[in-house]
Amino acid sequence: KEQYYSEQHSSLINKAYQTLLNPLSRGLYLLELSGVEPVQETDCDADSEFLMEIMEINEKLAEAKNEDNLEEIETLIKVKQEALTKEVTAAFEQDDLQEAKKLLAKMKYFANLEDKLKAKKIPS
Repeated sequence: KEQYYSEQHSSLINKAYQTLLNPLSRGLYLLELSGVEPVQETDCDADSEFLMEIMEINEKLAEAKNEDNLEEIETLIKVKQEALTKEVTAAFEQDDLQEAKKLLAKMKYFANLEDKLKAKKIPS
């Protein structure tokens, strides 16, 4: 019985750690704790400039021919994610949950780009 409880708690601790480790999942969890509706990608009030940026990165990713192109895109995505993480942190510190929600929606776009990049880097 003790072993069963230990396994259950270990699983919960690992899940909590993974949630808090990633800025996007951590932000989503903080919004959930505050009673804010779940984030949708449509929540970012995506201006045309932001959507164009996402489309351009998607196109670069689709057209990437070699490892150097992929590394360049990876760097770009990381820089954007770091900037958004800082903005989300500031929004939470100012208790501006709606702004945090918009920024987290933008972070979801970049998380999707990161997933596409990882899939493209895996040799088929």
